[in-house]
Amino acid sequence: MNASDIPTVERESRGGEPSGETRRARSFFRTLLKTILLVLGIPVLLVILGILFVVGAYWNVVRVSPGGLGTAIKAGERGALVNPFIGTGGVPWVCAYNSPGATLPFGMVRLAPDTASILVDQQCLNAAGYYFGDNKIVGFSHTRLLGADALEGGHFRITPAMESGVESAWRKERFARFSHREETAFPGYYAVRLPDEEILVELTATTRVGVHRYTFGGKERPHLLLDVTSSLGDVRTESGTLRILPEAREIEGSVRTFGSFARRYGGLDVYFVARFDRPFADHGVWTGDRFSRDQTEGQGARVGADLCFAWEGTSRVVEARVALSYVSVENARANLEAEAGGAEPFEEVFMAARDAWEDRLARIRVEGGTERERRIFHTTLYRAFQMPTTFTDVNGEYRGFDKQVHRAEGFQYYTDFSLWDTFRTVHPLYNLIAREDARDMMVSLVEMASAGGGLPRWPAGCGYTNCMMGTPADMAVTEAYLKGIRDFDVRAAYDRMRHTALVGRPEGSRFSGREGLDWRLKLGYCPSDKMSEAVSKDLEYAYADHSLSLLARELGEEEDAARFEENSRSYRHLWNPETQYFQPRDSQGRFFAEFRPLALSYTDSGRKYTDDYVEGSALQWRWGVPWDPEDLVTLFKSKEYFVNELNAFFEGSRRWVGWWHPGSHYWHGNEPDLHAVYLFNAAGRPDLTQKWVRALLEAKYSDGPVGLDGNDDGGTLSAWYVFSALGFYPIAGTTRYEIGSPLFERAEIDMGALRILEVIVENTGPDNVYVEAVHLNDVPLEEHRFTHDAIRGGGTLRFKMGKQPTGN
Repeated sequence: MNASDIPTVERESRGGEPSGETRRARSFFRTLLKTILLVLGIPVLLVILGILFVVGAYWNVVRVSPGGLGTAIKAGERGALVNPFIGTGGVPWVCAYNSPGATLPFGMVRLAPDTASILVDQQCLNAAGYYFGDNKIVGFSHTRLLGADALEGGHFRITPAMESGVESAWRKERFARFSHREETAFPGYYAVRLPDEEILVELTATTRVGVHRYTFGGKERPHLLLDVTSSLGDVRTESGTLRILPEAREIEGSVRTFGSFARRYGGLDVYFVARFDRPFADHGVWTGDRFSRDQTEGQGARVGADLCFAWEGTSRVVEARVALSYVSVENARANLEAEAGGAEPFEEVFMAARDAWEDRLARIRVEGGTERERRIFHTTLYRAFQMPTTFTDVNGEYRGFDKQVHRAEGFQYYTDFSLWDTFRTVHPLYNLIAREDARDMMVSLVEMASAGGGLPRWPAGCGYTNCMMGTPADMAVTEAYLKGIRDFDVRAAYDRMRHTALVGRPEGSRFSGREGLDWRLKLGYCPSDKMSEAVSKDLEYAYADHSLSLLARELGEEEDAARFEENSRSYRHLWNPETQYFQPRDSQGRFFAEFRPLALSYTDSGRKYTDDYVEGSALQWRWGVPWDPEDLVTLFKSKEYFVNELNAFFEGSRRWVGWWHPGSHYWHGNEPDLHAVYLFNAAGRPDLTQKWVRALLEAKYSDGPVGLDGNDDGGTLSAWYVFSALGFYPIAGTTRYEIGSPLFERAEIDMGALRILEVIVENTGPDNVYVEAVHLNDVPLEEHRFTHDAIRGGGTLRFKMGKQPTGN
C-alpha cells in the first residue's frame, strides 16, 4: 500500500518507560500545552492544535510530488488489504508506535526506516523509529519494539549515499529527505525513493535476516554506511566492534545497548554479519569522530563502516543481507547461510515473506463490511502477529535470563512479551488461531522462570524489565492451559506463580513479583500508606488470583483454589459505598479523604490525587473486575445505577478524545478499561454493549496514520478490534467470551487441526447494530456469552441483527 493512500496525519503515548527523545518531546509538549491552556483557555488551545495538524497534514501529505514507485514487487491477495502506515503518526504522546517496515511473523529482524522531524531533526517521536509526520530518513535499522513507549533497538543502521556526500558520510547522523508520495509498504516489504541522491530503497526480510536492495540513479560511486552502534533515540551503546572482510564481501561485529528496558538488566549484546552482493571498491572505518580509509577493524562506543562500490556494466544495484544473533557472530553467520545466504534473488526472499504473511492473514477470512473496515481488520490482524520476538538462532541457541546460552529443543524461544497488555487480547487470539505459537510462548515463559526465578511481567531481550505491575503471566498461562494448550510444564509454571502469589518474590530473582504482598495478605487488600499504586495493583492481583484459582482447580489443588478465590475478592475492601468507587484505603482502614475520581495520572502534577492508580483515573479503574462482572454490579447502589454510570462513562468519551488526550472517561488507548464496554451484558443491557462496541469500532480506529487511540502495545488494541469485529470478546484468564456486535456478513476462523469456527451474520449493515438472536451450533444462547469449550471443535456462531434493541 502506498503511503499516499493515507488521508490524514498525526499522534503517541505509553507502554514501557518513556526515555530520551520521547521524554523530552513529552515534557516540551506538556509544558507548551499547559501554558497555552492557562493563558488562553481550552477553545484557543483546540484551535491552535487544529491549525498545527492542518499544517502538518499539508506539509506531509499534500505538499509532495505526485506519483508512486511503480516497483515490480506486489502484495499478496490479503496483504494488499494491510496498511502498515496505520498507527505510525498522530500526536506524539498518544502514538500507536507502529512501523511500516519489513518483518516476518514474530521476526527477530524488523527492518525499517528511522526518521527525523521536519524542523529540528529530532528522532523517535514514534518509539518504533518511524514517525509519519517526519520528512527525513536517517537510515534503515534492523530491530525495534512495536506498540511500546520504550526505546529499544535501531541496531546496525544502514544509510545509502553517493560519493559527493562522503566527507560527511561517516557522521553519526546523516539525513535524507523523502516524500510519502514515493513510499510503499505491505507485509514483508517496504520501499522509498530518496530524491536528492536518486536512490530507490527496497527492504524485505526473513525471520533473522534483513535484506536490502539499493538502486542508485546517479553516476557517482555508491556508498553504504553501516553504523554498528546506532540506536533509537539517545540510547547508550558501548563495546561496539566491527571487522571488514573484503574478500568475503562481509562485515561482522557486535554491540552492547542500554535501551529503556535493556539497561534494567545490564545491557543487551547483539551480533551481526552483513554480506554484500558486489566487492568493495573502497572501505573505511570511523571510530568516534575519527575516520580512517582502508582500515578494516574498529571498536568503541561509536563505530561504523563506510563501504564504497564500483559500477559494473549497466547495473546500479547493491544488495546487503544482514543477519542477527543474540548469541554470537558465528550464529549470526549460520542464520544468514540458512535463511538468505544463497543466490536467491531479492524477489524470491520477498515471495517467501509474502507467503508467510498470507498464511497468517488467512487464519481469519471475512466477507462483507466496507472497504475501510476490511482494511482496518486485516491491518489489525497483521499487527497482532508481530510481537513477541523470535530469540532463538537456527541452531536453537538463545541467551537466557541467566545470561547463559541455552538450546531450545522442540520449541521456539520468544522474548519481548508486553504481557500486562497482551494477556487481555493478543494471547486469547493466539489461543484461538495460533495454538502452536501459543504453546511455544508458554514454554518460553517457563524457561524464563527457570533461569530467572519467576514468571515475568514484561520480559524483553534476556532479562526482566519489571515494567508495569501485577502478574499477568498468571492469566496468560492459565488461559492457555484451560483452552487445551497443554504441551508445556504447567506444574513448573504453577509452582512459580503460586510462590509469587502466596510467599513472595523468589530469592535472588530480578523479578519484582507482587509489590506489597505481605501487607495484602495481612490486611486483605493493598494499603495506600504502605505502597504506591495500591488500588490498581490490588485489582490486578485479584484478577491474577481468580485466574490461579481456576488453574489450581484444574490441577486438582482444591485447597489452593479456595484460597486464591478468597484472595480474588480483595477488591471489595477498596470499594467505598459512599463514593461508589474503588478508593485508596490506608492500613488503618481509612479511605483517602481528598478523593477526585476524574483526576488523571498523566496530568496530576505530583500525583497527589492519583498515586494509587496506574495510567488513568479512578473513574477508568472503577470497572476493573472483568472476571466477575456480576459481583461488580452488586457493589453499586442498584443495577440501574450501574448501567447509568457505565453509560455515562462512555458518553463522556467524545469521538476526538484519545487522538490527542486520553481524558478521564473511557479511553480506548490504554488497557485498564478495554473490557468495560462488555460489562453491560452482566447488568442485563446487552443492547448497550452492542451500541458502544459499534461506536468504538467506528470512532476509535481509522485507516490513516493515526489509526488507534494510543500505544498498540504489541498488538493489544489491534487484537481488540479483531475480536470485536467478529462479534465476541475474550475475558482473559478464563474460558469465557462475551457477545458484542459483529461487523461482517461472514467470518471463517481457522482454529487449526481442521477445526473451523464460522460466524454468520444475517441482516448486517451500519444501522443494524443490535443482536436480535444468536445461536451457537444451532442452539440459542440463553446469555450473551459462551465458553471456549463450546467451540473447542469448531462450530457455527449465527447472529441475526436489527436496528432496534430487542430487550433480550
